[in-house]
Amino acid sequence: MSIGNKYLRMKTNQFFKNEALTALRGNWGKAVIVTLVYVLIAAAISGPSAYSGVKMTEFTKENVSGTRSVSQMASLIQSPEYMALQRHANGTSGVTTLLEIFLLLPFGIGFANAFRRLLVAKENNLMYNTVHIAFSNYWHKVWGALLMVIFIALWSLLFLIPGIVKAYSYAMTPFILEENPELTAGEAIDRSRFMMRGHKFDLFWLQLSFIGWFFLSLLTAGIGLLWLEPYYRTSLAAFYEEVKADYALHGGLA
Repeated sequence: MSIGNKYLRMKTNQFFKNEALTALRGNWGKAVIVTLVYVLIAAAISGPSAYSGVKMTEFTKENVSGTRSVSQMASLIQSPEYMALQRHANGTSGVTTLLEIFLLLPFGIGFANAFRRLLVAKENNLMYNTVHIAFSNYWHKVWGALLMVIFIALWSLLFLIPGIVKAYSYAMTPFILEENPELTAGEAIDRSRFMMRGHKFDLFWLQLSFIGWFFLSLLTAGIGLLWLEPYYRTSLAAFYEEVKADYALHGGLA
């Protein structure tokens, strides 16, 4: 079957959104709570590193004036105060990286799949499912998510566009890691790549359809994102079910 025929079979963005809204009906409270927890965990992990960066920037602005000559910058960098800030930033960055790898990456997989279970199996215990999925088969998910991030980063080194394309190719990996634990991390990434052939633009178009809601959410000082994120995540789960069905229709062929 040609890629063109795949496009013809693809359901519309409105279908995915309607599926999401149906699944979320009566479950918005739980969806907002688990999203808030996820956001707070992410902020707690990245916050100290961001704060260190802000402190270094402020210190630089306070101690370097005018054109910021090379001699001024050299003197600043060698100062005990700046070196202390740099050591603190490095230490904070290292801790942040470890927490992102071993906590945030698997938690993100749990978060995504909790909404998939809500969509597919009507399981509305979103908080429990997020945590349970994140820490079941833990090392497999950590390695799979980390390998995906590494691959995207390596492709991005070639130029920005290849990295973006690969990010779309690997986008179904978090679902596959959970639903197919028998696959290795590399096999899960490959399956996502095969599933997304002919569908990368479909996913981009789905994401673009949320842009208006995103800007409206910003007008609420970001509070609206607590409702938008579940809406998007559940729509993405519906998208995954569609590309998975299309992949199966072709016999799982690469």
